Amino acid sequence: MKKLKFYLIGLIPGLIIVFFILNKKGASCSGYLPNSRVIAETLSKDFKYSETFSNEMKTLKIDEKFLKDSIITKGRVDFDRSHAQKKPCPEYILIYPETHPTYEIGYEKCEETVTLNSLKKLK
Repeated sequence: MKKLKFYLIGLIPGLIIVFFILNKKGASCSGYLPNSRVIAETLSKDFKYSETFSNEMKTLKIDEKFLKDSIITKGRVDFDRSHAQKKPCPEYILIYPETHPTYEIGYEKCEETVTLNSLKKLK
């Protein structure tokens, strides 16, 4: 029982110290998940818009800043409906927001560019 007390006396303060150090440095595990990786890769490439996508953006009054800063950045990739293994350009379906989706975007992520093909308002 004495060993357990000594163990906990060292473990609890150690965890608290590590938590505060990592929290100050902004460390998190969120960047390693598949959704986060696909979105980060998408945002790092040049964007091309299909004609239908551009028309739909005008119809829904969505500008490029809102598209990149909100819809893509805070969206969730629907891997069940996406073709992530397709060669040479995987196709993804992204929904925004994660809960009660309002927009759905279909796009291809190639090596150099991202081609946005479809934009739908769901509600």
